[in-house]
Amino acid sequence: MEMRLEDLGDLAINAIISKLDAKDTVAVSCVSKSLGSRPLCPIDPLGKPAPSFKETYQLWRESFGMYPWPLVKRVKRCWDRLKNWLSANFPEANATLRKGATEVEIEALENILKVKLPLPTRLLYRFCDGQELTEEDVGGTALGSSLGIIGGYCFYDHLVNVCLLPLRQVILETKEITDQLGFSTTSKYVIVAASSTYIGKFFFLNCTTGQLYVGTRSLVSAGEMIPCVPNALISPMHDSNTGQQQDAMLLWLEEHVRRLQNGIIKLRKEGMIRSINLFPEEPPLCSTAVTNGVQVRASAVFIPEGCNLLDESHKYLFAYSIRMRLLPEGCIVNGTSFGSCQLNWRHWIIRANDHVVSEVNAEAVIGKYPLLYPGGEEFVYESCTPLSSSQGSIEGAFTFVPGRLADPKGSAFEVEVGRFPLQFPDYIF
Repeated sequence: MEMRLEDLGDLAINAIISKLDAKDTVAVSCVSKSLGSRPLCPIDPLGKPAPSFKETYQLWRESFGMYPWPLVKRVKRCWDRLKNWLSANFPEANATLRKGATEVEIEALENILKVKLPLPTRLLYRFCDGQELTEEDVGGTALGSSLGIIGGYCFYDHLVNVCLLPLRQVILETKEITDQLGFSTTSKYVIVAASSTYIGKFFFLNCTTGQLYVGTRSLVSAGEMIPCVPNALISPMHDSNTGQQQDAMLLWLEEHVRRLQNGIIKLRKEGMIRSINLFPEEPPLCSTAVTNGVQVRASAVFIPEGCNLLDESHKYLFAYSIRMRLLPEGCIVNGTSFGSCQLNWRHWIIRANDHVVSEVNAEAVIGKYPLLYPGGEEFVYESCTPLSSSQGSIEGAFTFVPGRLADPKGSAFEVEVGRFPLQFPDYIF
C-alpha cells in the first residue's frame, strides 16, 4: 500500500526533516502542499519557538495528554483560524484575546460553580481564556465595547455586541445572573458569552448536556432560553477515551469562524468604530436588486433576546438591515442619466410563512430621505419586525425621484427590494 509523506505522523515527519539540510527541507515543503503550510520553526504550547519538532511534540503531549489528541488538534485549528482572521481583519479585537487558562484555573471554576465543563469547552479555554476588555475598550459608557469577537447588531436604540468571557468573569456573571433567575445551587449552567452593552444578552452552557442556550425577553420572568446549536450534532462530552466529542460551544465557534472566513458576515465601520456585524452579506440570506442604477441589499437576523415564546402573536423578533447606493454609472431612467436621486416613499410586504401579515406604505425610512450620488457610500438603516411564526419574508420597493425632492429632474420611479428571508436559524449568535 502506497503511503504519502502527508500521511505520516508529526514525530515521523520530524525524524525525516531533521536529517535534511536547509536546501532539501525547502524542496520537500515545495513539493508537499501539506508540509509547505506547516511552520518550519516548531512552536510550543505557550506560542514560543522550540529547538526541535520532537521536543515540541513532547511539550504538547505533556500539556494536553489528558485530552483526546484529535480533539486537541480540532480545537487548536478552530482557534488558529479565528485568530488568523482577526489578525488580518480586526487586529484590535485580536489584541483582547487572553492567553490560555491552566488546568488549575479551570478546576477552580469547576469547584466554585460545582460543575464539570465539557471536554471541548475545557480545551477552548486551555487555548484562549476569553477576552480581556479594558476600560478604554468599553469606553465607560452604556454603549459598551465594539470588540466582541462574536459581534452583534444595532437597530434603533437596541445595541448588542457579544464577547467571550474569561473564566474569572464566567464565575462572577454566573453567580450574579443565576441568583437573579432563582436557579438552584445545583444548576449546571454557566455563562460563557454576553453582550458588553446595556442590552442583556447572555449565553448559557449546560455543562451536563453540552448545549448552549441564549436567554429570551422572558429570561428573568420565566427562565426562558433557546438552544443555539442543533441538538442532533452534540455528542458525549466527558469521555476522554474518544476524540468524537463535540459540545455546542465548539460547534458554535466553528460555525462562527466559517461565516467570517466565507464573508457571510463582515466588519462594519461607523465613524471610527469597527465591529463584527451579524447581518448576512451573502445569498441566500441576503438579497441584492438593482433598478435604474440603484442597488439595494437586504438581510435579516434573528433577535433571541427580543423574543417571547409565550406570546403567540409576537413570538419571534427579527431585525433587518437595508443597504442602498447609487452605482458609479449613476441613475438611469428611460435612457437618461442623472447625477443623483432621492428616496421619498417605501412599500413593504411582510409575510409569516406564506401569508401576508403586514403591508406598509409610508414616507421616508426611519424619518430620513437619503440622497444618493454615483459611487457614494451605502446608506444603511436597520429596523425590526415581530413575527408569529419562525419563518417569513420581507420584500418591497422604494420610490425615488431623479435629482432631489426639492428639485426633481424627472418622474418618480420604483426601486425593487428583493425578497429576503426571516427564519429561525440552526445556529443562534
